[in-house]
Amino acid sequence: MALTHSFLLFCSLFPFFIIPSLSKTSFRPKALVLPVSKDASSLQYVTLINQRTPLVPVKLTLDLGGQFQWVDSEEGYVSSSYKPVRCRSAQCALARSKSCVTECYSGPRPGCNNNTCSVLPDNTVTSTATSGEVGQDVVSIQSTDGSNPGRVVSVKKLIFACSGVNGMAGFGRTKISLPSQFSAAFSFDRKFAICLTSSASNAKGVVFFGDGPYVLLPGIDASKFLIYTPLILNPVSTASAYFEGEPSSDYFIGVKSIKINGKAVPLNTSLLSIDRIQGTGGTKISTVNPYTVMETTIYKAVIATFVKELALVPRVASVAPFGACFNSTNIGSTRVGPPVPQIDLVLQSSKVSWRIFGANSMVQVKSDVMCLGFVDGGLNPRTSIVIGGYQLENNLLQFDLATSRLGFSSSLLFRQTTCANFNFTSNNV
Repeated sequence: MALTHSFLLFCSLFPFFIIPSLSKTSFRPKALVLPVSKDASSLQYVTLINQRTPLVPVKLTLDLGGQFQWVDSEEGYVSSSYKPVRCRSAQCALARSKSCVTECYSGPRPGCNNNTCSVLPDNTVTSTATSGEVGQDVVSIQSTDGSNPGRVVSVKKLIFACSGVNGMAGFGRTKISLPSQFSAAFSFDRKFAICLTSSASNAKGVVFFGDGPYVLLPGIDASKFLIYTPLILNPVSTASAYFEGEPSSDYFIGVKSIKINGKAVPLNTSLLSIDRIQGTGGTKISTVNPYTVMETTIYKAVIATFVKELALVPRVASVAPFGACFNSTNIGSTRVGPPVPQIDLVLQSSKVSWRIFGANSMVQVKSDVMCLGFVDGGLNPRTSIVIGGYQLENNLLQFDLATSRLGFSSSLLFRQTTCANFNFTSNNV
């Protein structure tokens, strides 16, 4: 099933976001752009936006499949432009709120106001959820023509959830979810793209809100290399807390089989389909999971096949959380990483595959040890395969909600560029 429901919800944001979105200017940017870096300790992808009045930088965790942008209102949220969204208002409907807080039992402040609609922000890092007030505030963000940075523009009334953490702790308490915020605010054809990097050398990847080009130095338009596959709607929410009947906000794709060095991995292929009643199974894309997570039987089959294809390289003791590790002394290197067996996620036909090369499959855990960067997700997980951040790095992914499809480039290292090569500082490529 295509993303029909998500598409309708997304479109319904347009009339209310577009009219008030730009402050004191008729400038209509072609696209918006955010730098994204990888936190070395948490392995989460983070960005900064300027929000509130006066503007302050807010650090956000990038959550590809999150329903809401939300911030922690108990962390000193001060803003003269913050406005709670009132119950039964049009903005409340746009936020897909299904509940209303009639009375908050402390003094009025962001996150605690009477007669406001509320939602259930989901902390996907800690797999917990809480309630949150729906609010509006100013956000400023840099525009781009796809090649160079442009002027900073403002969204006057960006809708988001303002929540206390209620015992939630650790990284990721404040997050940005994609794409229903900035893309809707500027009518960007319901498209956004991500291009993530590793944590090495303070490299910065990029998120684009809008259509291409997506130009990376030295002048390479990565949107020219995209292969397309349908996005699939999971009719059952995969959030920690949700209301009955809500579909998942995660992005699923239709992996039909897996090949390693061109050889099919023996799998129970029923696990690759989404159960339309329970919402289990299938394959989704995550920027929160550091590595790809697989249901146990899939994981064991992939490991066994990979080890067989890499039989000439000695295995060594496993290093958590990985299950297959190798002596890397004599493995060597190529443009796309270690020369190890290629892994193909076969999609809608045998001719359409997401190919994973050594740079995205092998993790250097010690000076002489590399491990296959997949993790055992146990038996009966909610989702059979979760493609994690490490496997996304230096791959451009474009999410086109109007056509319910994903465009993916496979490794940009083949094109002699990386996701760290967007020109954030100069007007000359």
